[in-house]
Amino acid sequence: MLGFIRSLTKSRIGVAFALVFLGLIALSFAGADLSGAKFGGSGNADRAVTVGSAHIATAEVQKAMSNALENAREQSPTATMKEFIAQGAMEQVIDSLIDRAAVMEWARQGSVGMAVSNRLIDSEISKMPAFQGPDGKFSQSVYKALLGQKGVSETLLRDDVAKGLMAREVLIPAGVGAAMPESMVMRYAAVLTETREGTVQLIPSAAFAPKTPPSDADVAAFYKANAARYQRPERRTIRYAVFDESAIKAVAAPSEAEVAARYKLGAATYAPTESRAFTQVIVPTEPAAKALAAEIAGGKSIEAAAAAKGLSASKIPALTRTKLESDASPAVAAAVFAAAKGTLAAPAKGALGWHVIRLDSVVQNPGKTLDQARAEIVTAITAEKRKAALADLSAKFDDAFGSGTGLADVAKSAGLTVITTDPLQADGTVPGRTDIKPGPDVVPLIQSAFAMEREGQPQVAELKQGERYVIYDVGQITPAAPPPLAEIKDKVMADLNITRGFGAAKAASEKVMAALAKKVPLAEAIKALGIPLPAPEQVNMPRQQLNAMQPKIPSTLQLMFEMAQGTAKKLEAPAKAGFVVVALNKVTPGTIKPGDPFAARARVELGQLAGREYVDQLRVAVREAVGVKRNEAAIAALRTQLSGGQ
Repeated sequence: MLGFIRSLTKSRIGVAFALVFLGLIALSFAGADLSGAKFGGSGNADRAVTVGSAHIATAEVQKAMSNALENAREQSPTATMKEFIAQGAMEQVIDSLIDRAAVMEWARQGSVGMAVSNRLIDSEISKMPAFQGPDGKFSQSVYKALLGQKGVSETLLRDDVAKGLMAREVLIPAGVGAAMPESMVMRYAAVLTETREGTVQLIPSAAFAPKTPPSDADVAAFYKANAARYQRPERRTIRYAVFDESAIKAVAAPSEAEVAARYKLGAATYAPTESRAFTQVIVPTEPAAKALAAEIAGGKSIEAAAAAKGLSASKIPALTRTKLESDASPAVAAAVFAAAKGTLAAPAKGALGWHVIRLDSVVQNPGKTLDQARAEIVTAITAEKRKAALADLSAKFDDAFGSGTGLADVAKSAGLTVITTDPLQADGTVPGRTDIKPGPDVVPLIQSAFAMEREGQPQVAELKQGERYVIYDVGQITPAAPPPLAEIKDKVMADLNITRGFGAAKAASEKVMAALAKKVPLAEAIKALGIPLPAPEQVNMPRQQLNAMQPKIPSTLQLMFEMAQGTAKKLEAPAKAGFVVVALNKVTPGTIKPGDPFAARARVELGQLAGREYVDQLRVAVREAVGVKRNEAAIAALRTQLSGGQ
């Protein structure tokens, strides 16, 4: 895929942008919602960017942001638009849309003259899962219906797909075959296998906290000032009742007319049939088939005759004539069903060649009369009626909810037991109770329950298609808020002590760094503080071991592998827990020979890096060639609108 898109996908939001770049509208038919989307011409005030003679409307940027966020939520369900924008999402989305428009504008210029054929666009659209029918193939009726449902014109979709295809045609070749000098490859390979030795020293705030415990007033004031730190997410209880066919008291027994009609409908199933099992050899020509048949007629077994010619005989289980006509050909079926048991059938041509067949057995199925099939037909119809009655019951419950009847009353009328969950967070967990997990009937309800505006909005859902249903609502909503101080006083007191010692810990870390700058050994610099500290951690690690920790590499180790030998740096620990001093004592480069696997890996990685750089340079050059003018006022207004709406 495109090099610069590959670089985006390394971030939390990058995958979404790669998809937006490859097709704003096409992405929506992979699952995003397009309802209410408005694209196309716009006034100057609604133009976010002008690219050559083309324009990108603010509505297009807004829809691209919505689609990107929906895709990001597949990995981070709680992500908000405000957070998304704070991470730089909007700029990357706009850049992606500019790149698509710029490439298309540049490619259409007379001096370039590139175009995307209608056939290529057709091929791309036919691959979209949303447009596939039940057989997994492109369906014109599904295509037309979905476009109408989403309010998207065929012209708009095809234009969007064309832009994505053009971007691939123009940009991908720029990065193909890129390579770096061998000297750089070997140096980079040595870095991949280097070993680093150093020391990590924690200077905790708690070690510098005052010895006198804080007063209750101090704890209360700290709790009030830092209430957001202790806030618990919103919690909801879910009330639900599961029902299945056991809730159906009785259904009418199948009538004689229903049984007779079902028997007539399945006449082919109940009719007498004959099937035949045989052994066959397939050869390419009729002369070869006749020669093989002559050898078998002369006394050889079909297996021996086939083996003598380097072929193998296949045993085919009993097939009906209709099935054999479908699998081989009518001619083969006619030959098999004309032969007597134990004899050779006349050679016949099938789809794969000429068949030489020995008939092994004939199986007669007498079929079933209406009386013989009655029991199974009655069972099948009864099951269907019970399933239909269950669907009718779920629809009845839904109608009752629509008329204002509550969950408890509907459950009581049907003899169902209502169960209430513990207060759940949006991820299904119960605060402070790792031993409690929602059951399999509750898990599918959580997302919907947290989307409800208030308590007491019952709904019906299907747990297992046609077999198990559930009625449910939200019982109680506990807004997001910090717990009472008394409940978490010990933690608040510990946090206050850490905060009280943070300033002294910072001064101590700066004192240590100053000593290290004067070449004082780390152990002596720590000892000079006069405060007992945790023992330092000695690190002796190859880079391969560090890479194996991805994507959760500790920040201290990440820093150590980014420093120069003989230097020291400090990091602030999370939540003002203190500071960490990282000293790198020694770097030992790896020993690499030209045939080493790491050399090959380095060669590939550097080639990919160079390819991405070439693609990026072409992308920038295309922008400059067509001209890009951003409407910063419109973009700022849209950013404010999106941020304030979440």
